[in-house]
Amino acid sequence: MTAASPTIAQATPLRQDAAVIGLVGLAHASSHFSHLLLPLMFPVFMKVFGLSYSELGLLMSIFFVVSGMGQALAGFLVDRLGARPVLFGALTLLATGCLWAARAQGYADLMVVAVFLGLGNCSFHPVDFTILNQRVSVPRLGYAFSAHGLTGNLGWAVAPVFMVGLSEWWDWRVAYLCAAMLFLAILALALWQRSALSTQVHRASHGAAQPVSALAFMKVPVVWWCFAFFMLSTMTLAIVQTFGVSILQKMHDVSFAAANMTLTAYMLCAAAGMFFGGFVAARWPVQSDRVVAACMTAGAGLFALCGTGLLNGTGTMVALAVTGLAIGIGGPSRDMMIKKATPPGATGRVYGMVYSGLDVGFALSPVIFGGFMDRGWYGATLVGGALVLLFSVLAALGIGKRTVARP
Repeated sequence: MTAASPTIAQATPLRQDAAVIGLVGLAHASSHFSHLLLPLMFPVFMKVFGLSYSELGLLMSIFFVVSGMGQALAGFLVDRLGARPVLFGALTLLATGCLWAARAQGYADLMVVAVFLGLGNCSFHPVDFTILNQRVSVPRLGYAFSAHGLTGNLGWAVAPVFMVGLSEWWDWRVAYLCAAMLFLAILALALWQRSALSTQVHRASHGAAQPVSALAFMKVPVVWWCFAFFMLSTMTLAIVQTFGVSILQKMHDVSFAAANMTLTAYMLCAAAGMFFGGFVAARWPVQSDRVVAACMTAGAGLFALCGTGLLNGTGTMVALAVTGLAIGIGGPSRDMMIKKATPPGATGRVYGMVYSGLDVGFALSPVIFGGFMDRGWYGATLVGGALVLLFSVLAALGIGKRTVARP
């Protein structure tokens, strides 16, 4: 019987589960923190290196392409080697990227930084969910997924304070050095608590008539339904992160400070939603697809309402923040839904492939809706995001029809 056995997992002490959830949550926060390491310094790069918006945009394209491709491949490494060594490598890559950024002398160096950060970021989802699914007791998985999503949002929230604050107090290069030290400190903690992060490597039975291919999971239709769900739902989040401030300013003449506060409020409401969503996921684990569909439908309705222009500036800002709450509540149930769709022994591969949809969504959305923004279709951008979110509802319901609950 392995460590992932339900019999053993259900007898796990609360303190042990909490330690695993805390360590994985900290790792996930570092992943989201890395998403903003480059874009937060774009104004500095334009001034110091004379870069254009197109060149800066290409840096993020490199980051998400590398992260998306790497995430799918990282799942195979997790299943073959275990999650723990892959996590150690990811944190080392992120620290290396920050050290390279601290000594960057031009655009070529920044492209190298984007590659290192993309490679470092790519493995966290297959790593995190492999550890959580194997090491956390089944009754507490909903809370574990809630904490995982919550810490990711907190990583986004901390990055601007950390990077911009250090840049203003000292220098942008010092900020990157401190970021590298932060990743190394997390790595040191993970090494110290490595026993809590160990996972079982799934190996095919030697007595099997025909060995199962490592790529067999890609022939399972529900895996691609999961991929589509993440791609579509992330495209709406990308609209908020990339164009939300500009839309509020253009549609309602909202101040730059107030628009940025709305973005922060969206993220904080999403984090609060994920906290409450943990109790929802624990209460209704079998109905996770319906919970996700209901939350995404509510979010789409609010998003579309903002796009109509019927609300004033204050009303739009409040509605956008509440959208984050609605989508956040569905977050833990979303992860429970993916768990049910995952074939036994393929956790790393499936989560790697499915969550690469996040990177695809982040890469596609600015390109598609950037054209809307260039034409002044600000409300249409929000309505388009609502429609995409509704398509993710159909994907969630499709996943539910093709899966059965697993303990």
